[in-house]
Amino acid sequence: MTDLVQPDRLAKLQAMRAAGVDPFPARGVDATPIEQIVARAGDSANPGPAVGERVTVAGRMAMPRDFGKLIFAPLGDRTGKLQIGLRRDALSEWWPQRKWLDAGDLVGVTGEVGFTQKGELTVWASEVQLLAKALASPPEKWHGLVDVEARYRRRYVDMWATEGVLDTFVKRSKIVSAVRRFLEAQGYLEVETPTLHPIFGGATARPFVTHHNALDADFYLRIAPELYLKRLIVGGMERVFEIARNFRNEGISTRHNPEFSMLELYEAQADYRRMMELAESLVESVAREVNGTTLVNFRGREYDLKAPFKRVSYTELFREQNGCAFDDEPAVRKRAKELGLDETVGYWKLMNDVFEATCEELLVGPVFCVDYPVPICPLAKRKPEDPRVAERFELFLGGMELGNAFTELNDPLDQEQRFVEQVASKDPEAPGEVDVDYVQALEYGMPPTGGLGIGIDRLVMVLTGQDSIRDVLLFPALRPQRSSDRPAAAESAPPESAAQKPAKA
Repeated sequence: MTDLVQPDRLAKLQAMRAAGVDPFPARGVDATPIEQIVARAGDSANPGPAVGERVTVAGRMAMPRDFGKLIFAPLGDRTGKLQIGLRRDALSEWWPQRKWLDAGDLVGVTGEVGFTQKGELTVWASEVQLLAKALASPPEKWHGLVDVEARYRRRYVDMWATEGVLDTFVKRSKIVSAVRRFLEAQGYLEVETPTLHPIFGGATARPFVTHHNALDADFYLRIAPELYLKRLIVGGMERVFEIARNFRNEGISTRHNPEFSMLELYEAQADYRRMMELAESLVESVAREVNGTTLVNFRGREYDLKAPFKRVSYTELFREQNGCAFDDEPAVRKRAKELGLDETVGYWKLMNDVFEATCEELLVGPVFCVDYPVPICPLAKRKPEDPRVAERFELFLGGMELGNAFTELNDPLDQEQRFVEQVASKDPEAPGEVDVDYVQALEYGMPPTGGLGIGIDRLVMVLTGQDSIRDVLLFPALRPQRSSDRPAAAESAPPESAAQKPAKA
């Protein structure tokens, strides 16, 4: 047992077992979702059809209020909350067992739907069954888990103890389902590609590495599914998508978690202009389906996700904010020094660091930032009118990148050369070898293709109004907890009486 177990609760559990009552029965109850009862009950002035019905509800019981011959307690399930009423007259045989109940216990209650004299919807119990005894006390009634790290470590408590947390994750599930429906309606096929890669690629990031014993070879947890998905375009699938778990061995922030969810999709006979249309349509459609409106409140500001979104040029914005062209190396290095940036990195990374430091916060959006310098886009096709830039965009909202897209590079000779340059750069975030198999796939011919990546976690942040990625991840990455750091029982309420870069980046 951990130090969260309360001695008085443990004593009640032992008393139950001594009396032949199982505190953890193997069978549950056939319960009606609480929201259905609430929806059909009306109010005391205009009672609905549920009033007078005999129902069974099941859920976690909050702090009971004991009035001697009458006990009231809130009861919550995944759909909502209502009050249960326990009367000694109706529960005479069970009544002595009320002393074994505590806040946090899971119970099933069968009884008649009605109202109290004060008009509160109540299920008046005729049967009560303990479904699982809670040996640890729930957090204090009014504050939930107030320690932020405790909330993330014990999400299983946070979800029912902190108002709105469960709603966020219910909405997350609906967002992902809405994304799938949108793409399937567009003729896309959902696929699954490998998570273990022999060569890491498809993005610029530090990978996690693991060793496969049977093959005696190192593999990398994928940083992006891009190169495998484009192989499928070569194979003739033409429209594919994957909602993938990606892994990047990087820092943790309000926008970054080392394990995250990405939508990546590819469409033959498309380019980055088609991907812009698709991205704005998808975001608007999902917002309408899940929230019923295109208006969202994110980080203290209201945004409208109704298409079309504004377009701005990367290179023009760079010049406006820094007074020099992106490829004017002496001027850019001077600007980087003024900004206090790390000048030991390669030039093109330094140039993009200057952009991020001076321009990204201006991309309030929703806005597409388009046409990036070719050297930072190793998988994107050059713009025919200006071969210095690539047909790439990033979608921003509130200064945060939501998505990334290219007109995909399908020239195998150009692609091989860019891979060689990446490897030669010795950038620790670049692949350590050329992906020869991918180049060979392009040698068979890949049609003109548009590709798009959208960070699912960040999209959920926007659509649920959460400031931190940790608040849309069920179990965000945390520093391992030593036994000496584990919370003491005192963090919970005292014992009661009987009563956390998307994109193809």
